[in-house]
Amino acid sequence: MSAEDDEPGGETYFAERPRSRSARRELRFLYRGELLTFAVDAGIFASGGLDPGTALLIENLALRPTDRVLDLGCGWGAIGVAAARSAPRGHVVLTEVNRRAARLAEQNAARNDARNAEVRVGSLFAPIGDETFDVIATNPPYRAGRPQVVELLTQAPAHLAPGGRLLLVGKGSQGIRYYQAWLAGSWAPAVRVLGRGSGYRVLEARAAPTPAGAGSPVGEGVKNRRTLGRRP
Repeated sequence: MSAEDDEPGGETYFAERPRSRSARRELRFLYRGELLTFAVDAGIFASGGLDPGTALLIENLALRPTDRVLDLGCGWGAIGVAAARSAPRGHVVLTEVNRRAARLAEQNAARNDARNAEVRVGSLFAPIGDETFDVIATNPPYRAGRPQVVELLTQAPAHLAPGGRLLLVGKGSQGIRYYQAWLAGSWAPAVRVLGRGSGYRVLEARAAPTPAGAGSPVGEGVKNRRTLGRRP
C-alpha cells in the first residue's frame, strides 16, 4: 500500500492527533527468519499492511550489531523494530509526530522484544536534540510537501556520526529522483541506489568521515524531548 492510498477521509497520516475511528488489526512478516508481529490501526501510514517502500528499505538496512539507529517518522514501527533486531548491541530511537502511531510503535517494540529501542514523540528531528546516529532510516511523509522533505534532508547531516548513513526510500511519483539529485548536489556527492523494486528505490547518502586528528562530534543533552517510554 502506498501513501497515496492511505489517507482515510482525507486525513493526513502525519497529523499529530488522528480523528479517524480506531480499527486495530494484526499483521506479521518474516525478517531474517524471525516472525515479527505488529498491531496497526486506522489514521496512520500503511494501516493496511507493510507498504512495498518500507519493505524495500528494511531489506537494505545492512546494519552493524552496535549501530545507533534513528527511525525517523516511524509509523507503527516496522523499520525501527527490524533495526533493533539487526543491531542487538546498539540502540534504536523511533520518532513519530502521530501520537496514535507512536503508541503502536512502542507496543510493537515490546511485543517483538526490541528492548534496545525507544519511541519519542515529535516532528522530524525535534525529539532527538543534538544526538547523532550511525544510521538514519526514513520513508518520509511525501504528502507533507517538498519543503518539509528538503528540510529533513538538510538537517540530516547534523545528526549523523562521521561516516554515518542516511537511508531514504521513495518512488518516482514521490520525487525520489529529485531528492537523489538534491542530495548529490548538497552534501552527499556519492549518493548510491542500494535497492529497487515495485517502482521504489532506496538511496544511501553518507556523511563525511572525521578528518585525521579531529575529534568525533558527540551529542550532549537532549532538548525538548517527549519520550513515550524507555527500555533498559
